[in-house]
Amino acid sequence: MRKLLPLCCWHSCLLLSYCDFQVHGADTRSQAHPGFDVLASASHYWPLESVDGIHELQETTGDIVEGKVNKGIYLKEEKGVTFLYYGRYKTSCISNPAQCGPEGVTFSFFWKTQAEHSRTTPFAFGGQVISNGFKVCSSGGKGSVELYTRENSMTWEATFSPPGPYWTHVLFTWKSKEGLKVYVNGTLTTSDPSGKVSHAYGEPNVNLVIGSDERQPKRYENGAFDEFIIWERALTPDEIAMYFTAAIGKHVLSSSTPPSFLTTATANTMVPIDAYHPIITNLTEERRNFQSPGIVLNYLQNMSLSLPNKSLSEETALNLTKTFLKTVGEVLFLPSWTAVSEDGAVVLGLIDTVDTVMGHISFNLQASEPPVAITGSSSVADFSLAKLLPKTMNSSHYRFPAQGQNYIEIPHEAFHSQAWTTVVGLLYRSVHYYLSNIQPASTKIAEAANYKHCLLSVSSYLISLEVFPTPKLSQNLSGSPLITVHLWHHLTQRQYIETTNESNRIFLYCAFLDFSSGEGVWSNQGCALAEGNLSYSVCRCTHLTNFAILMQVVPLELTRGHQVALSSVSYIGCSLSVLCLTITLVTFAVLSSVSTIRNQRYHIHANLSCAILVAQVVLLISFHFEPGTAPCQVLAVLLHYLFLSVFAWMLVEGLHLYSMVIKVFGSEDSKHRYYYGIGWGFPLLICIISIVFAMDSYGTSKNCWLSLGNGAVWAFVAPALFIIVVNMGILIAVTRVISQISADNYKIHGDPSAFKLTAKAVAVLLPILGTSWVFGVLAVNNQAVVFQYMFAVLNSLQGFFIFLFHCLLNSEVRAAFKHKTKVWSLTSSSTRQANVKPFNSDIMNGTRPGTGSTKLTPWDKSSHSGHRVDLSAV
Repeated sequence: MRKLLPLCCWHSCLLLSYCDFQVHGADTRSQAHPGFDVLASASHYWPLESVDGIHELQETTGDIVEGKVNKGIYLKEEKGVTFLYYGRYKTSCISNPAQCGPEGVTFSFFWKTQAEHSRTTPFAFGGQVISNGFKVCSSGGKGSVELYTRENSMTWEATFSPPGPYWTHVLFTWKSKEGLKVYVNGTLTTSDPSGKVSHAYGEPNVNLVIGSDERQPKRYENGAFDEFIIWERALTPDEIAMYFTAAIGKHVLSSSTPPSFLTTATANTMVPIDAYHPIITNLTEERRNFQSPGIVLNYLQNMSLSLPNKSLSEETALNLTKTFLKTVGEVLFLPSWTAVSEDGAVVLGLIDTVDTVMGHISFNLQASEPPVAITGSSSVADFSLAKLLPKTMNSSHYRFPAQGQNYIEIPHEAFHSQAWTTVVGLLYRSVHYYLSNIQPASTKIAEAANYKHCLLSVSSYLISLEVFPTPKLSQNLSGSPLITVHLWHHLTQRQYIETTNESNRIFLYCAFLDFSSGEGVWSNQGCALAEGNLSYSVCRCTHLTNFAILMQVVPLELTRGHQVALSSVSYIGCSLSVLCLTITLVTFAVLSSVSTIRNQRYHIHANLSCAILVAQVVLLISFHFEPGTAPCQVLAVLLHYLFLSVFAWMLVEGLHLYSMVIKVFGSEDSKHRYYYGIGWGFPLLICIISIVFAMDSYGTSKNCWLSLGNGAVWAFVAPALFIIVVNMGILIAVTRVISQISADNYKIHGDPSAFKLTAKAVAVLLPILGTSWVFGVLAVNNQAVVFQYMFAVLNSLQGFFIFLFHCLLNSEVRAAFKHKTKVWSLTSSSTRQANVKPFNSDIMNGTRPGTGSTKLTPWDKSSHSGHRVDLSAV
């Protein structure tokens, strides 16, 4: 007897109360299976409606039925309300598990769920099974059991995968010393041995309640229940297994053999020939309504555990395989799958479910002459199901798939059995994209564990081959026969960038999924890489299962000594640069009233110095923050903007130099607005775009900077490389002009010192054009350690070199400082105030004392000076 019941809401409609009767007697079928003896020992039993595939101890009919075992009453009413009555409820250990004593309690039922969309059926929505002592519900893609003992305010709770649209057996036991144990389909699934102190437990209701309140706005899974059973003692695992196998019509299993719907049944327990048709129909109909990957995966998992043990025809096997794989494929295309797949255990669980279903289909495939072979492909995988006799093989090996560059080969001599052999092969074409970020510590690959901070990722298709009876293979990798696995690498863009980066070392492992512990664990035991390169790999293995190539990228790191030395150079150089740039900015500010300093060239120098100063101060601060923290992320954004501004102002230096020396055009005043836009505006635009699209790439790696792994660092590298190339071109062009002038001067005057002008010009221009960053491009790995030292020295001392060449050794700055000093001394004496001599640069420019300078200032609105070649910039 079955009744459709809702699961998981807080208001109820269905009442179960106790009658003062116990189970006695047994159906004659109890003699055919010891599991019915376990059922006959129950305290209370409601078989409810008849369900195909679930065997009962008795039959009941009618709207109001008195149970033949416990005299319980089953009352069927309208609007989804059902009543079950029995007495002694307040004194029962179901109401208060603390009264159960050391024997404990067991509650059992068969359960299935359906999606909310099935409103055409008379199902209630939402609901739960709840009493004063326990609660069972299904919501949010998981099932849960809670049990309460109110005297000591204790709660035991355990979660499990809820059933799909197929009947699933759920049983839980509780003992005060052993805690809560939950069995699904006869197998211990989860437990809570110790419980916790909690005052928030269940509804204080004296009745056992099952149902829902239709007024609840939140909707949960529909539920149907059958075979409610209560034992006022905790069943043993063997008793649970015996009852479960009896209920589903299977032979008894020993305690060493875990019960499963996949256990081979004899002919007299086979289900009807069309038993797979409803499954195929349900798969076709249900996948139209798939929305949540979690619910779909639970649906598929429960379906895999409830497949009937019936032989399949070739047509049915092909139809079921295609329908099932199409359903799996649609899961991978759900919008929320990407987020769910970040949990590797979910993907591995899906693979295990696919293996289970395909294994069941191949095992139950009808054998016939000639041998049966079913092949095909779907969006998820290429597949092959075969039932063959090894003696009929006319080749030296069995290969799956028969064509292509990715395959597994089994030598013919490995097939030792002459009986019918079952073969199932799968070549997954998209699953590998979801198998990344694998922690080395979670694998059984010892070599990968040596680099515990370097994650593993699958770099090839996942290929699977299962054969029964198992082929006889060498247990030694140096022996024969062995399995050959040939896989081509399919790299993502990120993987390709990492493998082609010379600063990385690449490790490739022939790995397989080991499900022996119940969870998929990557291992390479019994497998070795025989040959290959970055394009393909060939493995030799001593067993069959799911195979793939795992890739581990290990950055080449400097020795500890070099790291300390480079760090020290950076600290000292940046500190010295900060001091020198501060002096430079103060000097420019003090001398800003002098005409030779009050021009656009020194204004650009000041902006560049300011950008470098702030960037290096923030850089020194960032060394003290841990990556992954909010302050580190903020500093990473600031560093990105400031160093881009440094490069932008170095580009402005180059453009201004080009306009003064190579191609003179326009007035200086007409260009300063563009210079400010380039220097401070362009970096801001790049940072805003980068923040919008890749905010999670800031400050999350090894330091407070852009992430190197996902390519976000190109938001800095690309503009920087562009500016370096432009400034290198400008430097070469300016050097050619200066060299030509020096050569002409030597021809006319014979002054060899003229050639020194070229060398001096190059030395002066290098710091402001940023060409020292070229060494950063060359310092790509630990083989270029010399370039790393050169980059660390030159880049950290960029501020020092600007101070040295453009302030301390600059003749204009020294002359302006002398003039300013003289003005200060003259203004201090009122008697000499009228006799101030003009600054010598004014005399050099043709300005007579007491008259205005005829040389235009950089902010002069006139453009008459736009046709002179000005070498003062160098």
